[in-house]
Amino acid sequence: MSEEETKREQAKEYDASQIQVLEGLEAVRKRPGMYIGTTSSQGLHHLVWEIVDNGIDEALAGFADVIHVTVEKDNSITVTDNGRGIPVDIQEKTGKSALETVFTILHAGGKFGGGGYKVSGGLHGVGASVVNALSTELDVEVYRNGKAYRMEFERGRVTSSMTVAREVDPELHGTRVHFVPDPDIFKETTTYDIKTLTTRVRELAFLNKGLQISIRDERPEEPTEEDFLYIGGIKQYVEYLDKDKSVLFDEPIYVEGNENDINVEVAMQYTDDYHTNMLTFTNNIHTYEGGTHEEGFKRALTRVVNDYARKNKLMKDNEPNLSGEDVREGMTAVVSVKHPDPQFEGQTKTKLGNSDARTATDHIFGEHLSRFLLENPSMAKKLVERGMLAAKARSAAKRAREVTRKKSGLEISNLPGKLADNTSKDPKISELFIVEGDSAGGSAKQGRSRLTQAILPIRGKILNVEKATMDRILANEEIRSLFTAMGTGFGDDFDLEKINYHKLILMTDADVDGAHIQTLLLTLIYRYMRPLIDAGFVYVAQPPLYQVRQGKMQRYIDTDEELEEVLGQLQPSPKPVIQRYKGLGEMDAEQLWDTTMNPENRRLLRITSDDAAAADQVFSTLMGDKVEPRREFIEENATYVENLDI
Repeated sequence: MSEEETKREQAKEYDASQIQVLEGLEAVRKRPGMYIGTTSSQGLHHLVWEIVDNGIDEALAGFADVIHVTVEKDNSITVTDNGRGIPVDIQEKTGKSALETVFTILHAGGKFGGGGYKVSGGLHGVGASVVNALSTELDVEVYRNGKAYRMEFERGRVTSSMTVAREVDPELHGTRVHFVPDPDIFKETTTYDIKTLTTRVRELAFLNKGLQISIRDERPEEPTEEDFLYIGGIKQYVEYLDKDKSVLFDEPIYVEGNENDINVEVAMQYTDDYHTNMLTFTNNIHTYEGGTHEEGFKRALTRVVNDYARKNKLMKDNEPNLSGEDVREGMTAVVSVKHPDPQFEGQTKTKLGNSDARTATDHIFGEHLSRFLLENPSMAKKLVERGMLAAKARSAAKRAREVTRKKSGLEISNLPGKLADNTSKDPKISELFIVEGDSAGGSAKQGRSRLTQAILPIRGKILNVEKATMDRILANEEIRSLFTAMGTGFGDDFDLEKINYHKLILMTDADVDGAHIQTLLLTLIYRYMRPLIDAGFVYVAQPPLYQVRQGKMQRYIDTDEELEEVLGQLQPSPKPVIQRYKGLGEMDAEQLWDTTMNPENRRLLRITSDDAAAADQVFSTLMGDKVEPRREFIEENATYVENLDI
């Protein structure tokens, strides 16, 4: 049967019997990724935020001021808020109680114009029902009217109809949700990471001033609990981000205002760093890709600073205006808007698209900043002078910057990094390995897949960009090589559409020097090529530490503990031969390919920045000028191990 005949037969067989109708929450269990993005650890933690968001929405509406999150001993989650409590009366359209409706029907909630909420973080109405569908057990209690109403579910189905469990204090109000994630859905892990939970809880407390959020972990022998309450909101957030840095002003500039039902909050400070750290949020959702609110903030900042400098003769008439990049150098800022109808776009749906948010942010922040500069001339002068210094450095770096903007055969052949490019020009299958040293670079070039894998060796440790101006950064040959090879540009000129490789893989030795080089490279990427991390394009290779051979058996080992275990399983004769790889250069091309570069065998660690604030702090602490915070960090996070003598 020809291909055309086969297609015709398949077309005839495609009838109504092949159309599936998934009832209730079956669709969620069938395609969980459509609703929570992924069933990995990230999706597991997303379940918590779906329920917490309901409490946050009550706080935004003015009815709640306390939320408790508990990780129970069995790794289940309990979230309690003191809001109004989910309604328990009959919902007219479904004929069921509102409580049952919220937990069993998609797109059911008080966030669709019914007057329940003016502003909401969970606008899709899928939160409670999706968590229910993806949990082996879920029970909910609602406290209203002096009664505790209870209902129980299993994998989205009702197992115990709503009942009045008991009488309670008439003053008690709110909702308690307890759920157990389904291991059939979350096959990778059902274990919650307390650091991930704590970081987001802290962030939510910063973003919602006056809201108390606690996180408790019942799993350790001695349970832990942290409470977060920030009356100053995002102003304290900026202070938290800059706690290990030297700052320009005594306290952050802070503004809040409303325009056309859009609430705008901005807090900003300047530090002695050279990079910009800006976090933007819409209805508590971290808009990693920015959007119109970020554009409005940037536009107002650049305009107001230039206007002030001109009017007060701080710049000469023949001098060009400061660029946005100039006035943002060294800035830490948090921009948070609460919008009644946010529209998201972008690759990850975390980019705000509402034009009215741009206008509101521009007007509210611009007016306040103009007033602040007029009332604080000494601070205004410092800000302008800092921008002018940045402009001079930018001018000095201009020529070097131009070198990095294109990738062509001529330019690459002259690069000091000696890039060995791959033959494919399809970025989706292309990988760039940054390899430590010429020796390892030589093995990598010989052992690679020439179609998909490019090799860029670097010599020694690159410049610590945390302490360097842009002209110094671009004077560094190794950094210029990386910028040029990736093709994206960097900083404000970064353009992900121009990327040459969808995998940037750092491949360094498994020793202290290798870890240091890796940290320097990650600092560079985080500060100047951050969208690479947000897009999931940055990886760290995981080369083995040992090779064990016995007869025809050959095995690669990652840790001392694994080596001890393997040796304990081997026969004493013949005596096993153990090779310790002190560096990648000790592997020949075939070994490097088999263990670290072959897509079928290798293990890559993807670098993420889900917690931008924590990542920024770690880089500032480890790579900045202040010694004391670095010492404290090392003492708190050091892990002590015994060397294994073999």
